Amino acid sequence: MPIDFHDPNNRLTYTTREADASWSSFLSSIVDVSNKRVADIGCGGGIYTKALIQMGASHVVGVDFSEEMLKAAANHCKDLPHAAFHQGEASQTGLPSNAFDVVLERALIHHLDDLEPCFREAVRLLDDGGMLIVQDRTPEDCLLPGDEHHLRGYFFERFPSLKEKEVGRRHEDGQVRKALEAAGLQLVHSTRLWETRRKYTHLEELSEDLMQRTGRSILHELTDEELQALVSFITGKLEAAPLPIQEKDAWTVWIAKKA
Repeated sequence: MPIDFHDPNNRLTYTTREADASWSSFLSSIVDVSNKRVADIGCGGGIYTKALIQMGASHVVGVDFSEEMLKAAANHCKDLPHAAFHQGEASQTGLPSNAFDVVLERALIHHLDDLEPCFREAVRLLDDGGMLIVQDRTPEDCLLPGDEHHLRGYFFERFPSLKEKEVGRRHEDGQVRKALEAAGLQLVHSTRLWETRRKYTHLEELSEDLMQRTGRSILHELTDEELQALVSFITGKLEAAPLPIQEKDAWTVWIAKKA
């Protein structure tokens, strides 16, 4: 069944890693967040809220609809006085207007059927000239074949039924562009990002991470028995792979500006 973001048992699924330095470098090449006010919409466990503070943002407000996720995020960022958290929907955050220089929506829009309301909310939150950064997977990103880095591709090779579920919740590049423009944003550009998700020193570490479904909502569609079969399939594929295994995910990033 789909992941329940309100279940206390899932509270830590998006807090057990740090954002890779390559992600921070990539974001810095797009926008300088130093001394900027940032809203992290759909913040989950606060992984990227923390990264934005570490990159020099003056204040970051993480927003999520799940109280359990916000509890985990607050704990994850407990030593960062410039981070705050607020419960709200992506289309109705409850935050003040024109109060942010940057809005980040990472791994958010695949949970939404209609994109325009959340993009209009981002316009409301942004000060004049502010930037919206949207990071998510298109169907094309999801269906790239599996290899020693792109482990997600193996999910669909072993269980083709997952492919339909995954593609069904993803938005085409053209859909995202159209919604951004309809919301009144100016698309600056879009690009593919290969983000390093995690490095594993041995296969047992990878197996444990997969079995816990850590940060992978699609794996909640599998039974425990099916998940075990998937883990065996992936570790079999990687038996000869050099260690450490560096897992990377393909994303599309859209950068838009408030006029």
